[in-house]
Amino acid sequence: MSLAACQLKRDAYGRLILISENGKHHVGVTPVRAFPIAAPDEGLSLINDEGHEVGWVDRIADLPAASRELLAEDLASREFIPEISRLIGVSSFACPSVWQVTTDRGQAELTLKGEEDIRRLSPNRLLIADAHGIQYLIRDLSQLDRASRKLLDRFL
Repeated sequence: MSLAACQLKRDAYGRLILISENGKHHVGVTPVRAFPIAAPDEGLSLINDEGHEVGWVDRIADLPAASRELLAEDLASREFIPEISRLIGVSSFACPSVWQVTTDRGQAELTLKGEEDIRRLSPNRLLIADAHGIQYLIRDLSQLDRASRKLLDRFL
């Protein structure tokens, strides 16, 4: 069911409620992005507490402002993928190594267990998993400064 004719609101406990066009209430729905990195604003599924899809959003921008805001709040509370904008330094070129990086959320330190924890998503996009399970994104390798690319090349 598309969200165009549905209503989205929050209950007193902070859970998202989807009210379908036929008036059925789906309490505690969870928004899940179909393509969280490649197309974060397109393809969003609303899953009920039993794991079934009860709603679909083609484009978040097409929703009313109130629904967009509710979905953005919920997604932000569950999704945490800092974007690396600069590599400051690495402790060693052998793994495990500790990296000091600058992200869109400030300075961070991550531990890379092995080169296999660096996944190439596209020719210019990388996803790096640290030893604590946090995923870091490099959205565009070409946007990194020369020193950062040189450090990163030692691991690729």
